Amino acid sequence: MERLILNKLLDWKNSPYRKPLILKGVRQVGKTWTLKEFGRRYYENTAYFNFDENEEYKQFFETTKDVDRILQNLMLASGQKIVPEKTLMIFDEIQDCPKVINSMKYFCENAPQYHIACAGSLLGIAMAKPSSFPVGKVNFKQIDPMTFTEFLLANGNENLAKYLERVKREPEPGNMRMLCSGW
Repeated sequence: MERLILNKLLDWKNSPYRKPLILKGVRQVGKTWTLKEFGRRYYENTAYFNFDENEEYKQFFETTKDVDRILQNLMLASGQKIVPEKTLMIFDEIQDCPKVINSMKYFCENAPQYHIACAGSLLGIAMAKPSSFPVGKVNFKQIDPMTFTEFLLANGNENLAKYLERVKREPEPGNMRMLCSGW
């Protein structure tokens, strides 16, 4: 399946101004799948941490703001290897652990070499109300439901998708007269 947001995520990965990412979207829109697929395609390794399924991960953010200590604890608890620049860390269901959101400030300032992408539902993030939100220390991307173009691509209709994209950009001859006459 091809989600067009993967191109925006690749831009984020390659940006010299990259900060930890929060991928926002409604429930069941494909946030987790998209981040895992992005990691699979563009990183040597993906380290996935789900704060809803693994309650013990939450404690690593409750007791310290030291990024190195947090990373050591995550690697020990999960058995996953985290290598700067080569590993995408995915923090999923972050609305269940507001301290994770707050820690993005410290990852941004003290460990920018780590690539972190967080996922959580809009409602969950809004309700979590972290005591200290890392304003200016995270990048946001919005994922929406699959577009018709993405649906066509997922079903092998690449030619139809290209045709419809071209038709959208080219005004019909009759419409051109209306545009020129001020309608």
